[in-house]
This record gives sequence, structure tokens and C-alpha cells, in this order.
Amino acid sequence: MSTPLITPGLVALDADLGTDRAGVIRALAELVVRAGRATDTEALFADAWARESKTDTGIPGGIAIPHCRSAAVTEPTLAMARVSPLVDFGSDDGPADLLFFIAAPDGADQAHLALLSKLARSLIKAEFVTSLREAPDAAAVVALVDGALSDAPKPAAAPAAERAATAPVEAGDQAARPVLIAVTSCATGIAHTYMAADSLAATAKRLGVELHVETQGASGATPLPADVVAKAQAVIFAVDVDVRDVTRFAGKPVIKAPVKRGIDAPEQLINDAVAAISNPNAPRVAAAAGEASASTSDKKDANVGQSIKRWLLTGVSYMIPFVAGGGLLIALGFLLGGYNITENAGKIIVENSLANLPAGGLGAYLGAVAFSIGAASMGFLVPALAGFIAFAIADRPGIAPGFVAGAVALLMSAGFLGGLVGGLLAGGVAYGLGRLNVPRWLRGLMPVVIIPLIGSIVASGLMILVLGGPIAALMGGLNSWLSGLTGVSAILLGVILGTMMAFDLGGPVNKVAYSFAVAGLGAGTLANQAPWQIMAAVMAAGMVPPLAMALASTVLSRRSFTAVERENGKAAWLLGAAFISEGAIPFAAADLFRVIPASILGGAATGALIMATGVTSQAPHGGIFVFFAIGNIGMFILSVAVGTVITAVAVILLKRFARRRPVEGADTAAPAVATEPATV
Repeated sequence: MSTPLITPGLVALDADLGTDRAGVIRALAELVVRAGRATDTEALFADAWARESKTDTGIPGGIAIPHCRSAAVTEPTLAMARVSPLVDFGSDDGPADLLFFIAAPDGADQAHLALLSKLARSLIKAEFVTSLREAPDAAAVVALVDGALSDAPKPAAAPAAERAATAPVEAGDQAARPVLIAVTSCATGIAHTYMAADSLAATAKRLGVELHVETQGASGATPLPADVVAKAQAVIFAVDVDVRDVTRFAGKPVIKAPVKRGIDAPEQLINDAVAAISNPNAPRVAAAAGEASASTSDKKDANVGQSIKRWLLTGVSYMIPFVAGGGLLIALGFLLGGYNITENAGKIIVENSLANLPAGGLGAYLGAVAFSIGAASMGFLVPALAGFIAFAIADRPGIAPGFVAGAVALLMSAGFLGGLVGGLLAGGVAYGLGRLNVPRWLRGLMPVVIIPLIGSIVASGLMILVLGGPIAALMGGLNSWLSGLTGVSAILLGVILGTMMAFDLGGPVNKVAYSFAVAGLGAGTLANQAPWQIMAAVMAAGMVPPLAMALASTVLSRRSFTAVERENGKAAWLLGAAFISEGAIPFAAADLFRVIPASILGGAATGALIMATGVTSQAPHGGIFVFFAIGNIGMFILSVAVGTVITAVAVILLKRFARRRPVEGADTAAPAVATEPATV
């Protein structure tokens, strides 16, 4: 079989790529681009580095497998480097000399993903790795990889993510053997998922343990048969993402660890799982939890903040479609029917039709229809927020209690703060109920009857009896404070929001500012436009970094940027106009300490101008393309333009005059930001 995944041009033997991990990954990305397999080095590097930042890709044996999916990749590709000096990729046993860079397109087909996964599994075979280290030239490496992918082909009917990792039980007394299940899954689903599965299976066979592994990877997943799940005595979750359909394993003792632990320490995970079988206090898979309870070795306190952030952002992400559709429809209603449409929209749609238009004509009728639908959509804002926060905590059984708690928050006038609290309450109650070790005959009723019933009673009861009134008072005070913001106070808020939006270009700080604006959008009215002003400030400031990078790299100072950055700049015009802050990430990845400070200057200026001039936005996204939902569109455009020019000029000046001093002892061969300013 001849594979298109690797060619001699994608192999670098005995190369000196330096010792800086980021620089080495960028060099591998350049190799892929030079081979014609990707279009943009910086975009590919940014995606690979984002993946590397989540989990180290070094594995035992001196190997590293940086990998990612990227829109910059045109076809599934493997690049390989045998390097000297060695590079630290975070493996417990030291730095790596064999590097395999797996680059897959966003829409890679299942067959290619399966081949990439199969290659990753081959890397835990000692004889294959030894052959790669001894390969005399690039052609020999390609031949070895070709052989690994051709060896023992799968039957055509077998799915790519089959249970090939199951450890068979040898003849003997099977009753004495522990029976375990493992689920492996990583964020990308290409390499670590399958390597962890094979490593666990091989170790289980050596230890005399019956192990069945389900791989939930990019090339698909085949659920373990129900009879296998039923007889399992404990479960290992070696995962970096949530386990799919986790309620299948409800009530079983569980050991949870990052997927990389399945590669680095499979024996410890298996021994911990075997010990958990006879430990009545061992953590168990919750009947309703979106993820299993943490193992006793988890750093619970360190993860509380991350868990809460993930729950809240999940709720916000599911809520946004209601806000986006509803806000745009309300704005369209105002555009067609005028601002007084709020007074009689319901009466118009009930008493009139296309054949019986109201006094205002077709515009008034269509405006009433758009406003009414939009208002109905916005009415789901708080229940959806609460429902999906509860879903993030307790999976599907948390949805009903969460939605009910959100509806009660509306009833109590507790607003989006009530939704946040109600969602957390409902999710916590549902999660706790799901962890109860109930009799087998009762388990089927728990997620569909008992948890929704008790969860709704407890969470909504607390909202009505205890929490609703104080939260409503707090919401009233917050609305009054926002409505009363004028002059310096409003400008200062705009500066803060603009700074947050530009600080990390779509990262956690950016998302906090955006979530704050979106969550309060439903409270905006003609009498209280402060939430709409906040939304406008956030959206305008978020447009500045990509637009500024586009202006600087394609118009003002092309020679200050690389050819790749100039190409990125062309795309950044559209991304910035559409309020996609991530359009500036390739520039920040290449020159972080110049791009981010410059972006903050422009973002803060834009936020201040928006708040100072009372510009509003009833749409949570879309940038200039939702112009009809923006109040005072002229000032909105001017504010964005001012911030864009400030950032563009600042980044050019920083590139010219802010020299980056070489760090003593640093590897000068690694790709990095130029230490000399480019000429304009």
C-alpha cells in the first residue's frame, strides 16, 4: 500500500530545530507548508500550539506527537523529525528525539483519520520505534511508516474505532480475574485516544486483568456491548473531554485521569481500578453526571474554579442563539414598525393579518410579527441559561430542573443572576441525586422521573422561598446602577470592557466580558438602554484587533510583517468586520508582546467612545453586518475606526522601536520574533 500521509519531503533526519518547544512545532508546521500540504504556517502553528497547551504530547520512550486539526491543512499529513538536540515535550522520562507532527484538516474523512490513529498506535511498539531511529534516510522512514499502515489491514466492515484494544482473557479461572472497562478520549481524537487504549490493553493482559476498551476518537466510536458493561466491576476514564453516554456506567467504581496518564502510567490506573472494586468509599459514576466524580487523587480544590467556569460558559453558549435570534428580530421590529411597536404588537398580530393590515400598513404588521417572535425568543433567555448550566453539571437529567428554576427566576424578577443561581442549584441537586447508589430496579427511573421531580422541587423551592427575593433586589440595584452610569463612570466601564475584549482575543478574559454583556442583553429596554450600550462596547472593542492587524499589515506597513501575516491580514478584514476577535490570533502568536498591548490600547479607546456617546446594540454578534440592530451606527463605525487606527499605529511603532532582547542561554535557532525592527 502507498500512503499519501508522508513523503520524503516531510521527513527531517538528525535536524537541529533548537530546544524551544514552540519553535520546534513552528518548524514542523513550516515543513508541512513547504510540502504543499497546508496554506498558512502561522495558522497551523497556532492550532497545534493551542492543542499542545492543553496537554503535553510527549510520551515515554523519547517520542512526541504534536498534532491538531486545522483549517490551514489541505490534506491529512504526517511530518517526522529525528532531532538533536532533544526537545522537552513534557514526558515523565525526559525529552524526545523522535517527533511526529500529525496535521489533519478540519473536515478530514474517516479513512484518513483511521490511518493517522493507526500510526499513533504503532508508536508504542518498541521494534517500530527502534527501526525509525536506525533509518538511514528519509525514504527508509517513509517505507517504515508505509509498512506500519499496511500491516494487518482492518476488515472493510469494521468501524475505524473498533474495540481492538480489548485484552483477551486466557484460559483459566476467569471468575478470579477482575473485569474492567476503560474509555479513552482526547480533545483532538487522533493520537492519544488510541495510544492510551493500546497501552492500557497491553498492560492489562500482562497483569492478568480482563479489560475492554472503548475509544471515543475522531474516526468514530463503537459503544461497548451492554453485556460487557453489565459485567464490568470498575471503570477507567482516561479522557480529556466528557465521556459520551456516561450514564451507561452508572454506579460503577471509577478512576478518572487525563488521557496521557493512560500512556504514561497504565499500570497505576489499572491497579487503582482493581483496588476500587472492593472499596465501598471509592468514587462512582453518577447516574446523571455529565462526567464521573473525580478520583481521590484529583486536585479537587484546584479544579473548582475551572469547573464553575465551564458550567457557566456552557449555559451562555446555549443561550446565545435565543439572544441572537430574539435581539435581531426585536431590532427588525423596531426598524419596520417604529419604537412604539412595543405598545401594541400583541394586539396587532391577534386582530390583523396580511389580508387585514393595521393602520400602519404592511410595515407595522411585519414589525409587530418580528417584535413578537423576538420577544418570545428572548423570553427563553433565563430558562435556557439555567437549564444548560444544569445540563453541564448533571447531563440530561439536569435540564428539566434547570429550565424550571430559570422560569421561576423570571417569575421572581431575579433576571439572569437568578438564572445563574437557579442553574447551579438545579445542576447540583441533580448531580447529587445521580450519585446515590440506588437499587438496580430504581436506576431506570432516576434520570427520567425522580431526578427531574426532586431537582425541580428543591431548586425552584429554594428560589421561591429563600433566594428569589434577595437576588431580585440585587438585580434591581444593578439595573439602577447601570441605568445611572453617565460621564466618567460610563467611560471607565467602557475602558474596562474594551481592555478585557482585547486582552486574550477570544480567551477566558474575553469570554467573561462577552458573557457579561450577553447575559444582561435581555434586560435592555427603551427606558434602560445601558445593557444595549454594554453590548455595543463589547462588540466594537472585539472588532478592533483583527481590523487593526489587517490595516497595519496590508496598508500602512506591509514590510513590518511576514508574507504569511500579510495574507492573514487580508482575511482579518472580514473577520474583524464580523466581530471575530480570533482573526488577530495568528499575529499575536507570532509577536505576543507587541500585538496584545497595542490591541488593548485600541480596544479600551473604542469601548470608552461607545459608552461616552451612548451607542447601543441589540444584537450579541455580527459586527457591522447587524447594522440595523445598532443605535447610532455612524458613531459605532467611528469608534471602531478610531480604535483600529490606534492599535495599528501602536503595533507598527512597537515593531520598529521595541526591540526584543535575546535571553541569555536561549536557543537562537528556534523561530521567534525578530530581534531587529523591520523597516517600514
